[in-house]
Amino acid sequence: MTTLDAHAVVPVPAEVHPEPGVSFQLRPDAAIRSDSASAGAYLAERLRPPTGYPLPLVDAPPAHGIELLRAGAGVHPEEYSLWVDAERVTIRSGTDAGLFYGVQTLLQLLPSTVEAGTVQAGPWTVPGGRIVDRPRYAYRGAMLDVSRHFFGVEVVRRFVDRLSRYKINVLHLHLSDDQGWRLAVDAWPRLATVGGASQVGGGGGGHYSREEYAGLVEYAAARHVTIVPEIDMPGHTNAALSAYPELNADGIAPPPYTGVDVGFSSLSVDKEVTYRFVREVIGEVAALTPGPYIHIGGDEAQSTTPEDYRTFMDRVQPLVTAAGKTVIGWHQIGPAAREPGRIAQYWGSSESPDDDLRAALAQGDRILLSPSNRVYLDMKYDAATPIGLDWAGHIDVRTAYDWDPAEILPAGADVAGVEAPLWTETVETPADIDRLTYPRLPAVAELAWSPQRSRYWPDFRARLAAHEPRWAHLGIEFHPEY
Repeated sequence: MTTLDAHAVVPVPAEVHPEPGVSFQLRPDAAIRSDSASAGAYLAERLRPPTGYPLPLVDAPPAHGIELLRAGAGVHPEEYSLWVDAERVTIRSGTDAGLFYGVQTLLQLLPSTVEAGTVQAGPWTVPGGRIVDRPRYAYRGAMLDVSRHFFGVEVVRRFVDRLSRYKINVLHLHLSDDQGWRLAVDAWPRLATVGGASQVGGGGGGHYSREEYAGLVEYAAARHVTIVPEIDMPGHTNAALSAYPELNADGIAPPPYTGVDVGFSSLSVDKEVTYRFVREVIGEVAALTPGPYIHIGGDEAQSTTPEDYRTFMDRVQPLVTAAGKTVIGWHQIGPAAREPGRIAQYWGSSESPDDDLRAALAQGDRILLSPSNRVYLDMKYDAATPIGLDWAGHIDVRTAYDWDPAEILPAGADVAGVEAPLWTETVETPADIDRLTYPRLPAVAELAWSPQRSRYWPDFRARLAAHEPRWAHLGIEFHPEY
């Protein structure tokens, strides 16, 4: 009989207490009772196809089955406990999010065939014992760049599903850049129709309608993933300038850009139309996004002088606050005047914090860690990787996993969390997303969720290998060497 341990679970739980000699085997007569309608329905949807069992949702405690109970609030709102005995699996949390994460752990304790979309043989056995688990960081993110290459709604939904399986709770969508603008804005319609009609290498590009974007936000929220929209400025704006030349300093529309260079574009800092543009765009994006954050980019603004950059940010950041959102910006935003609660996203090296990060820290910014030489998913694994970049170095799975976020910043710094960005200069298909994301994304997920004391590379590598059959059932084309 298998003993409950962390052999199958990623991210590794905070506490695991096995009960030798005890196991739960899901039977055809099992039922699900849930205090969270969404978590109960989600669990039933995941279990019915591979088991073939009806798994009704019931109001009373089942004689045999699974209970998801809103009780036992812990020290963290996403904390949960999972208890397995011979007749019942019981997951408790003070929040629906905690119940959802407990469900993810339960599914990982079941055989890998639970990921199949058709009926499998079973048996569906869970080892007995208790798990108590909670996240290290509240912000556990991944970024998908849909500007360099556009990816439609179904691809983003699939990405959300896969994030949520590893307890990642933020999807940062990079919605605008030189190569394409990806969200319809009623007040500025040519942003989508003109600015969205290109991408790296040419082709038709694309954009999300307001309804499609709202649907993505809702879909993600049902899986406890918050979407953070990014409208990058004042640089990375060629697509906007080609749609509305009045936003350019010389009033001339540049041609659509399909290359990969950076630093050549800028909104006009001196024109009032620029700030009307920003206010109206931010207002519409905020209205469509119930989450607390709007990302305003701010990196690689080489065509904007430092003085103009600060002038621009000093006017734009309050517009985000006025729209009821908290500002996130790449860490180059550090020297600009700080809005309350601001988060600076650090994408420099894990070994050498720079002056902009120091400025952000000096102003009391929270720091979101995305060191490019550790968690940039668009970097190649090694020299033989067929897609990806290497300007930040090669990032194999151990490099992505084997570091401690607490050691990058000075003592006392406020670390909001960790985010793994996937830029898409070389990423053209869903299979490309898979190969660069897996298996590094689970490594970053454990980095952000699990206590440092519980993370150990040889152990993680073994647990990660146990997930390969799951990825195969899901059709994930993962990188096989780690």
